[in-house]
Amino acid sequence: MASPERLSTTLSTKGQVILPKAIRELRHWKAGTRLVVEDTAEGVLLKLAPAFAPTLPKDVFASLPYKGVPKTLEEMEAGIAVEAARRHAGDRY
Repeated sequence: MASPERLSTTLSTKGQVILPKAIRELRHWKAGTRLVVEDTAEGVLLKLAPAFAPTLPKDVFASLPYKGVPKTLEEMEAGIAVEAARRHAGDRY
């Protein structure tokens, strides 16, 4: 969608709106994608709905307790480095 063309759609009798294919592809929105609808001063805003409800650290602290010897900071950093290298290697293809 490199061109600044104006896209349009029509509201159905059931209040449904079909988003233009170019927008859906640009946003990677597939059928079933949940969107948040906001009424703004400039019009209606559609945003991807969050996957999880907002939480505070106190709400989830120790929800997945670790049993075993605690990892050192060096062990955690090494684990992060290994995973980052693995993910970066996947970007080359």
